Amino acid sequence: MKLAGATRQKILSGIRVLLTDVDGCLTDSHLYYLPGPNGLVETKGFHSQDGMAFRFLIGAGLQAGWISGRDSPAAAHRAEMLGVQYIYQNFLEKLGPYAEIKEKSGASDAEICYIGDDLPDTPILLRAGFAVATANAVSEVKRIAHYVTKAPGGNGAAREVIEMILKAQGKWEPILKKYGLE
Repeated sequence: MKLAGATRQKILSGIRVLLTDVDGCLTDSHLYYLPGPNGLVETKGFHSQDGMAFRFLIGAGLQAGWISGRDSPAAAHRAEMLGVQYIYQNFLEKLGPYAEIKEKSGASDAEICYIGDDLPDTPILLRAGFAVATANAVSEVKRIAHYVTKAPGGNGAAREVIEMILKAQGKWEPILKKYGLE
């Protein structure tokens, strides 16, 4: 169910927590296996502008979390580098981590934005106040999302959503001013 501009702005102005899946949302879904000291090591690529956007989001006082069905040292390291408060890995059933994050953050469903791309994300997307599907999401996820990003996962989709949230909350202009843009 897509939301009109004014309704979308109102919902985004109340978001306190941004949660996202990792593979297909923060990455392009590709998994790379490289030789390591004890066999193959899985890694993935993250978009630098998505990373900067997470820094802006957290710096503006919002909370962030990643809930992934896979366990990845690369994702854990990237989340730690960016200051992401909640990182849950190896959870194909994502409602448990979602409930824990709600409790720890004190946020209600209406105050949470979730970015997903595949079927395991749908239980959260159906609860979150603002449900986002990436451009590369499966059709079922796009159908239930409030918003579908223009950018695919791993190519600026998170940046797109974070800018929307910060603009709706009047927190984007101070960031621009910090860098000499007005």
